[in-house]
Amino acid sequence: MYRTHTCGELRLQNLAEEVTLAGWVQRVRNLGGMTFIDLRDRYGITQLVVDDSCSDQVKEIASQLGREYVIQASGKVLERSSKNSKIPTGDIEIAVSTLRILNAAETPPFTIEDNTDGGDDLRMRYRYLDLRRGPLKNALMLRHRMAQVTRNFLSGENFMEIETPYMINSTPEGARDFLVPSRLNPGKFYALPQSPQTFKQLLMVAGYDRYFQIVRCFRDEDLRADRQPEFTQIDCEMSFVEQEDVLNIFERFAKTLFKEVLGVEIDYSFPRMSWHEAMAKYGSDKPDIRFGMEFNDITADVKGKDFVVFDSAEYVGAIVAEGCASYTRKQIDQLTDFVKRPQVGAKGLVWIRVEESGVKSSIDKFYTSEELQALVAKCGAKVGDLVLILAGDRKHTLSALNVLRLEMGDRLGLRDPKKFAPLWVVDFPLLEWDDETQRFYAMHHPFTSPKPEDVEWMESDPGRVRANAYDFVCNGVEVGGGSVRIFDSELQQKMFRLLGFTPEQAEAQFGFLMNAFKFGAPPHAGIAFGFDRFCSLFGGSESIRDYIAFPKNNQGRDVMVDSPTAIDPAQLVDLKIKLVEE
Repeated sequence: MYRTHTCGELRLQNLAEEVTLAGWVQRVRNLGGMTFIDLRDRYGITQLVVDDSCSDQVKEIASQLGREYVIQASGKVLERSSKNSKIPTGDIEIAVSTLRILNAAETPPFTIEDNTDGGDDLRMRYRYLDLRRGPLKNALMLRHRMAQVTRNFLSGENFMEIETPYMINSTPEGARDFLVPSRLNPGKFYALPQSPQTFKQLLMVAGYDRYFQIVRCFRDEDLRADRQPEFTQIDCEMSFVEQEDVLNIFERFAKTLFKEVLGVEIDYSFPRMSWHEAMAKYGSDKPDIRFGMEFNDITADVKGKDFVVFDSAEYVGAIVAEGCASYTRKQIDQLTDFVKRPQVGAKGLVWIRVEESGVKSSIDKFYTSEELQALVAKCGAKVGDLVLILAGDRKHTLSALNVLRLEMGDRLGLRDPKKFAPLWVVDFPLLEWDDETQRFYAMHHPFTSPKPEDVEWMESDPGRVRANAYDFVCNGVEVGGGSVRIFDSELQQKMFRLLGFTPEQAEAQFGFLMNAFKFGAPPHAGIAFGFDRFCSLFGGSESIRDYIAFPKNNQGRDVMVDSPTAIDPAQLVDLKIKLVEE
């Protein structure tokens, strides 16, 4: 037996027990006649003591130990004279009677402690060492707990967990597919699924009215802190339901996760906000409503004063930063530089200070004091506040103002990661127009149903049609999203035509689904949650990497196993693939 207990479970009630522990050496402190060894496993840390009462053999072995050696130690549980309140086992220690080195270790390239000296790239290369550290261990434990609660809740609601294929057909809509060549079908390729969308709809046709899967998905797209080329979804589908049914059950699901995982009780119904309202008030379809600072459309109020920036703008919007009238010119210049960054894209920043003595502004020469006071009043600003204004075309200015709002929220400490503000965003546009390709694209996917009352506009005014779609948003993060699906073949064909599919293209890509619908498709709807994002939200992090055991870096590479790599030419011959030289 390698161990009788883990390194995290012994307490004062275990005093005088003879125990055996095994784990990794966190650190060794040699104080002359006494050596202290911190022994670590994934459950915690226990202090071992080697003193003059130990055998020469034990003392000799203790003198050889280095960081991350794997050892086994037996001895008696004693009460510590100098307790450590920072760890659960801090009241006890083990007086070592036998000590054995199970495996020696090289000195690791960084310290295996909560606060490490290793940079991101180094820790990614030695991810198996990084995973020994407390923060990552806690992140993966959180993920495990969330998966447990998810399965328990959904199983209790009669959902069946069913696996769907990982090698499917490629579809050009949405993000790029990862492709897998077929050796047995030369020149043909599988695609890795961006989601199990069509298969879960087929399961509804098959009569499995409540399906779920914690499933790996793949998208070949540019990476960000909250994106990975392979990621995990909590994927769900239900039959004989409408939007309200889906929102009700998954609102209860979210509340259960908050309560059972974090101990956070949410005793109110999540707010509902239309997409148009979210864009008008926050410039984002995933608004962070932990704080106010809503947008004020002042376009009509500022025109006609010979200020060309405003006169030529499609949209002029303002936010109020409470208590920031004291900002210095340097601080305002920093904000101006911030919004001018390419990632934000604003051309400049206009400001109005509301002071006891009156208003001061960067546009004093174009607007009278009374006109500025009227703008301040419209925005609801009071003495001590700072009004920040951006102008330009509507779409980009709303986006830039959203980034500025979030930046001010961070600067003012209004985005507490331990505070949660969930909501549903509903009534999205069904389609979005792309100027470059001069065509409509599905805002969600081609199987999203239009609002029944908007179907009449699908051919005459497609941009007006709202989708029967919904997103679960929390703290400015889109955690999940879904829709009521089209289950009528004629309506689905109309949708394909809107998206520019010829009948032949629609048949080639989705004929199997359309054929299935001919055999009695029930009304159905679904939702998928980004599991990695959900975990990082609960863990208070903006990056999902720490909640994935072996993530890719921001170039989509796994530097630990060195992938992706070049393929042996013999394998390419088997696949009948010839590389094109650049």
